[in-house]
Amino acid sequence: MRAWRTIGPLMDLVTPMALRVAATLRLADLIAEGTTHTAELARRSATDPDALGRMLRHLVCHGVFTEPEPGRFGLNETAELLRSGHPAALRPGLDLDGFGGTMDLAFTGLLHTVRTGEPAWETVFGAPFWPHLAAHPERGASFDATMSAGPALVRDAAEGYDWSEARHVTDVGGGRGALLAEVLRNHPGLRATLVDLPETVERGREFLAARGLGDRCEAVGQSFFAPLPTGSDVYVLHKVVHDWDDERARALLRGCAAAAGDRGRVVVTEADGTSGEDSAEFAEMDLRMLVLAGGRERSPGGYAALVSAAGLRVAGEHTRPLGHVVLDCVPRAADGR
Repeated sequence: MRAWRTIGPLMDLVTPMALRVAATLRLADLIAEGTTHTAELARRSATDPDALGRMLRHLVCHGVFTEPEPGRFGLNETAELLRSGHPAALRPGLDLDGFGGTMDLAFTGLLHTVRTGEPAWETVFGAPFWPHLAAHPERGASFDATMSAGPALVRDAAEGYDWSEARHVTDVGGGRGALLAEVLRNHPGLRATLVDLPETVERGREFLAARGLGDRCEAVGQSFFAPLPTGSDVYVLHKVVHDWDDERARALLRGCAAAAGDRGRVVVTEADGTSGEDSAEFAEMDLRMLVLAGGRERSPGGYAALVSAAGLRVAGEHTRPLGHVVLDCVPRAADGR
């Protein structure tokens, strides 16, 4: 029994999947609305009553939901976290019908990754990560929404650079444009270009137009490994470099440097890796990036090395309150360094 108590919490796959199913079915929302009995919960969630009851009872045993009387369930502090309107916004990341929950299923191919060093996504879903999202627009849209979730995080990144001297900014791999929307909203004289795959920038057009910013932002649908539009003062890579291995990351940075020319700047924002590779958060995200798309997390020094190899120099670096590290990069040729 001692061995089980030690290893059990580390080996359990039942509870994590039950939690994701509960989030996908919006059971916390239904209970909050007053639907508490198993039969009615099953009817409203289109599930089997017996199976639903067994799953909820398992979650109750693990501290999620309550069962004040047989067959009637309630919310506790932990179950509240699964509500759609909760400030923590955790439910979308667990939803098996969206990108968040699907992303975690890629870890069923972890053995392949550890044996080969290659991403597991293709093994699990039949195509590499980015082509898969392009071929499944609903999942791609869910990915875009996940990447732009958390207004406070978007503001934290957007406020990490002084835009006052810029006239035109290009967001490379900017998804549906959440970062650009924040920047443009706060700098009325600024214009922008959004670069991403065609399906993604179409969603970006809709996102920006809905915020009254469509006339100030051009959307360019292309691979960001192709030559980028020139003429911007600033090229932004927001949480994009960590998606790629070193070779592809250097190619991406070189492309931004070429587009920026002698006078432009390249701004890289990523999660702060100064806590070190021994931290649990860094280690988990580093493994996650490898399993999904072959990317990797890096320390600020690691990003600076990539920047240098791409013909750029870090002119400024700072960490934001919510954990973004911001690297302000200039062409080495421009200052002779």
